[in-house]
Amino acid sequence: MALKTPEQFEESLRGRKLNIFMNGERITDIFDNPNTRTVIESNKASYKWALDPESQEIMSTISPLIGERINRYTHVCQSNEDLLAKANAGCFTAENLGTCIYRCVGLDCFHAAWATTWEMDQKLGTDYHSRFLEYLKWVQKNDLSVAGALTEPRGLRDKKLKDWTSPYLALKVVEKKSDGIVVKGYKINISGAYASHEIMVLPQGTRRPGEEDYAIAFAVPSDAEGLTYVCQYNAFSAERMLTDDIYELGNPLFGQRETSMIVFNNVFIPWERVFHCGEVEYSGKFVARFARTHRMTCGGTCKVGFMSNIIGACRLLQEYKGMTKAPHINDEMVQLLILRETARACGLAAANLGSEEPPGSGVYMPDEMMGNVSKLNVCSAFWKAMELAGDIGGGLVVTMPSVRELKNPEVKDYIEECYGFGSDAGAEKIMKVTKLLQNWTAGLHGVGTWHGAGPPQAQKIMISRIADYEADKELVKKKMNIS
Repeated sequence: MALKTPEQFEESLRGRKLNIFMNGERITDIFDNPNTRTVIESNKASYKWALDPESQEIMSTISPLIGERINRYTHVCQSNEDLLAKANAGCFTAENLGTCIYRCVGLDCFHAAWATTWEMDQKLGTDYHSRFLEYLKWVQKNDLSVAGALTEPRGLRDKKLKDWTSPYLALKVVEKKSDGIVVKGYKINISGAYASHEIMVLPQGTRRPGEEDYAIAFAVPSDAEGLTYVCQYNAFSAERMLTDDIYELGNPLFGQRETSMIVFNNVFIPWERVFHCGEVEYSGKFVARFARTHRMTCGGTCKVGFMSNIIGACRLLQEYKGMTKAPHINDEMVQLLILRETARACGLAAANLGSEEPPGSGVYMPDEMMGNVSKLNVCSAFWKAMELAGDIGGGLVVTMPSVRELKNPEVKDYIEECYGFGSDAGAEKIMKVTKLLQNWTAGLHGVGTWHGAGPPQAQKIMISRIADYEADKELVKKKMNIS
């Protein structure tokens, strides 16, 4: 069976030499650093769930490529049933992690790469698809975690690529050799790459004639020579670095979403790992097919699971604080449920209405309209959910002292009396649940939801491109007898 145990996964990450920085300092060991450790724990959980009898059907499947049981996060969907299973896995992982499963972007890259390399081979006579399939089989057999990397810094938006001040603000081929290519440039906002085995790289966007050196897709080991990671750092990062008890934090084990800038400084990629090189007419297809898959993931699965965390915390506080009969709180709880289930419905609709793309490739992708609607809907829905949760949680969400004051003999009794609110639950439970709400409502998740899988304008543009008004027009013309 091609499934690693959690312990085997963790061991497989050891021994790599990573060039990685955070907060102005080099990280010598991602296992010891409290922030990078959360990425390991998140991916590690996916290995546990794939072997657990209670969750194995959600988190694993039989591969048609290698004939063995594999993790769901290495399986390319080949039916609507697969898409629905993918959606269910996304909800499951988000509910249980309360943060990213860092394998999801790589999985969605696989869908785009399979579909587009198949089409390129059909029309151009290349051998990209056979290369990709061999790579994917290797990933499945070894149960590898694969991150995905698309976003680039880019130059001024009102200038064309050739007019940017630096040619490396988009990842570029700087040399072609008999055995591979050499690339230089950046990828930014990349989730969890340093705690994955591999990175799947796709173009940032459409490429035009004259931009062939930027039209590239490939896979690279996360510890390849020439890679440097510069990690995000914020108030939640600092808080995790300072605590000696992770259960004082809003998401103790799995933390916030951890990202990094990746510097590619003359990184060599062997030809067998290159899946697109110079064919500018196909760069946009890689991106569009990734977005088609990933917008269902972001809009209709992971945010559904995140809202379950928010709803659970709100309900606990409602009970702990004696607010179960408060009409306005009950109304807000219903609103939260509607927001979550609307997001879930959009995701399931995208999966149910999905289709083979392109026809003959064997890859099933979510319905393009519903996938984009799913992501666009959740942008506003998640902000609203945070607003409602902030109201239910109250000002304590941002004014609460540290939970560790409960260990301080000088103020412990004051804290118990003040923040226990006379509840049987006691101050510790109330403060911990409030801290979880702080993680969601006063943290990074609003902007993260807004921009993850592309900002709302990207979905609006795509919806306007694929909109078909003809049937709607015909309904009106028929009713009004307009020829």
